[in-house]
Amino acid sequence: MNQADNEIIRKEIFIECRPETLFSFFTDPEKLVRWMGRQVLLEPKIGGKYRIDVNGSDIAMGEYIEIVPYEKIVMTWGWEKSKVVPPGTSTVKFQLTPKENGTNLVLTHYDLPLEQIPSHQQGWAHYMPRIKQFAEGQNPGVDPWSVIPMH
Repeated sequence: MNQADNEIIRKEIFIECRPETLFSFFTDPEKLVRWMGRQVLLEPKIGGKYRIDVNGSDIAMGEYIEIVPYEKIVMTWGWEKSKVVPPGTSTVKFQLTPKENGTNLVLTHYDLPLEQIPSHQQGWAHYMPRIKQFAEGQNPGVDPWSVIPMH
């Protein structure tokens, strides 16, 4: 990939839980839905599809393209009704690295059209603290975005 750094979204967060625990928040629909969306369908295997209904209108879809247990999850990403970022047109990588008493989580989102970077930056900035709270045993409550259409 020969993209400039500003065309890639990269978010890093330290979470006080083991990689094994954190990994399940990307592969278990009952856990994923607690930090993102209102309804989630997952097939966590290579080529398996996922569908995250964020708010009844915005629906993220794609498939798993790489899974390394407790270390890495790579999935294609897009939006069900979008002509700009349809399903499968961008890629999200979640890298989990053990660190001291927890896990360093690095999210990298590639292949987004330039005009889509700000809204996806905002989205990941919203969801990363939520996964941290849940993985550390807290309850941030219902996702406020799950009740309001974003577009």
